[in-house]
Formats: sequence, C-alpha cells, structure tokens
Amino acid sequence: MAWNEPGGGNQHDPWSGGGRRGGNGSGDGGKGGGNQGPPDLDEALKKFQNKLNNMLGGRGKRGGNGNGSGGSGKPRNAFTLPGLLLIVALAIWAASGFYLVDQAERGVVLRFGKYQETVTPGLQWNPPLIDDVRMVNVTRVRSISQTQSMLTQDENIVSVEISAQYQVAKPRDYVLNVRNPELSLENALDSALRHVVGGTDMIDILTSGREILGNSVSSRLQTYLDSYGTGIMLQTLNVESTSPPDAVQDAFDDVIRAREDRQRAINQAMAYANAVIPAAQGQAQRIIEQGQGYRESVVAEAQGQANRFNALLTQYEKSPDIMRERLYLDTLSEVYSGTPKVMVDVSEQSPLMVLPMDKLKSNASSTSGQSSQVKVDPQLLQRLQNTESSSSSSRSGNNDGALREGR
Repeated sequence: MAWNEPGGGNQHDPWSGGGRRGGNGSGDGGKGGGNQGPPDLDEALKKFQNKLNNMLGGRGKRGGNGNGSGGSGKPRNAFTLPGLLLIVALAIWAASGFYLVDQAERGVVLRFGKYQETVTPGLQWNPPLIDDVRMVNVTRVRSISQTQSMLTQDENIVSVEISAQYQVAKPRDYVLNVRNPELSLENALDSALRHVVGGTDMIDILTSGREILGNSVSSRLQTYLDSYGTGIMLQTLNVESTSPPDAVQDAFDDVIRAREDRQRAINQAMAYANAVIPAAQGQAQRIIEQGQGYRESVVAEAQGQANRFNALLTQYEKSPDIMRERLYLDTLSEVYSGTPKVMVDVSEQSPLMVLPMDKLKSNASSTSGQSSQVKVDPQLLQRLQNTESSSSSSRSGNNDGALREGR
C-alpha cells in the first residue's frame, strides 16, 4: 500500500520522520511521532465534501477506515441550496456586467429601452439584462455609392454615378432616432440628387456643371440628414461620372469636342489680346506724354516771346529810334543767317557788294598741303575798312548806311 493512502497500513511518510498518522471519526489527522507532515490531498477533498454536506443538511458517511465522518448528520435545510445557487448566480451576473469600450467607439446605454447615457472609452460596468449597451464607431469613415438615370430640366435623360463618405457624429441620434440610418441616407441621397439634376440642363451636367452639381447635392443632403436627426455628418461627396444615354453618346462627344475647340480659340484670342493691348496702351501713353511735352514747350516759348515783346516795348517807349534800328538789324541778321554770302551795304549810291564766302571755303578745303589761311585782295580789304568806317559814322550821325554781315 502507498504511503499516502488514506487510512492505510503504511503510516510512515517522508515528512513525518517515522511517526504514525491517526484518524479520528471526523476525518481529522492526528499527530504522530515528533513532527507533523503536510495534509493529504484526498483527505482535504473529503473534508470539503463533508463540510458541504453538513451545510446542505445531509448525512455524513461513516468511514470504516477512520476517514469518514462519524455519527448521524444534522437535519437538512431546504433554503440552503437555493441560497447558495442564488449567490453564485448573482456573482456571475455582476461579473458579466463589465465591458470595455474601444477608443474609436462610444456606447449608448438603454435602461429598459429608455436612453440612459453615452459612455466614453475605457472599462465600464452596467447591470446585465437591465441595461442594453450598443457600441457605435464614431471615427470610421463609411461610404455609399449610387448610379441613377434621371430626367434633367431640358427633358433629357442622364446617368449619374455619385459616392458619399460620412461619419457618425451623434451616436445617440444614430441609434435611437432612425431605425435604419444607412437606408435613410441612401433615400436622402437619391432625393437630393434627383432634385438638383431636375433643375439643371443636361449640357451643364455633362461638362462644366459637375462641380456645382456636387456642391448643391452635398448641401441639400446634409440638410435632409439634419432634419431627419440621423446623427450622420457628411464628409465628402463626389460625382464620379455623368453620361448621356448610349444611343446619343457619339453626338454628345462631338458637342464636347466642339466646346473644347471653342474654349481653346477663346483662350488663344485672350492671350493675343493680353499681348497687344498693353503694347497699344504703352504707345498711346507715350504719344500722350509727347503731346503734353510739346504743349508745355510751345506754351513756354510763347510766354517767353510775350515777355520778350513786353521788355522790348518798354525799351522802345524809352528810345524809339534806337530800338527801331536794332530791330531792323536783328531782322536782317535772322533773314540772311541761312545764306553763305556776305553782302555789304556801302551807301545808297554805291553798288551792292557780295563776297562769295562759299566759294572761298570750298577752295580752301580742296587745296591740300597749303596754308589754311585765305588770301584776300589788299584793295578789297582796304575797301571793306573804308566801308566799315563810313557806316559807323553814318549810324552815329545821319544813319545813312549800314553794315551787315551774315553768319
């Protein structure tokens, strides 16, 4: 028999040091020898069974080998087993009320079907079978898409493919206000799309009006969702494609190409206009500034001549004869300044003398290697000196003659 067999004959175990184990009627182990060993596993299990039987009011078993519980048990209590089962059931019920809310979720708590609260992420507890917790993901972006054929404002049929991305903004409204939020969103998108397309011409939907169409549908759809109280926030709405019926697809492609050619011609004309108009404006501005400069110069010259005339008038009023003679000489000087000849007025009786200065200059320039000085006849020089002296005396006395040199 094994050393640890209950109530066995081998009373020596490795821990008792040769002592004996004795059993009493209740199954408790006695002390043997000088040392006490560890409790026997089978004996501990039987002790627990006996205590459980006593609690439930049962009778203990008589152990013929000294390990059973001796004597008759106490009368059985009818409420002990239901109480124990109730305690176990309550413990299981309380433990099942713990749950974990993820960071991306919110929990909508309903107590007997009535809204109680919205719980945040973390470990939460709600009484099971009393509270109903519905988890809603508020960060995930959901999407739906539709392809519908509908009638436009000009009574044409167009096919539109559209997609929408949305998130749950209000978990309480998303769970309680609408029975099926996704179905409500699809119906609202179809309604908004048909309303906008029905008020737009087909050519605008197929060409440049797609962006306007998307913005109009997005704003109208969000208005519908808010009025329904779905708790959905629309993120983006994209018009994927717009196309006419297949029977007229080629004709519409030709129209689109013609519009593109028209737009390209307009862009080329605008580029040419942007290049030519600034140049013309600059030239016009230059002409205007030149005219303003000419006007200012003419006005200034006229003012100077007027001031000069007023100054001469003042001097003329003081000495009329001298000023008349001076004006006469200035006029002749201005008249003969353009001719290369020199005319000398000797007197009224003598003939007019002309000096061919142009020929003298041409002869001087054509002669090479000679002196640059022009040789003049001595008689002509003497005559010029006499003429100069006589003209000076006549201006001082009777003003009979005048000497004039041209430039």
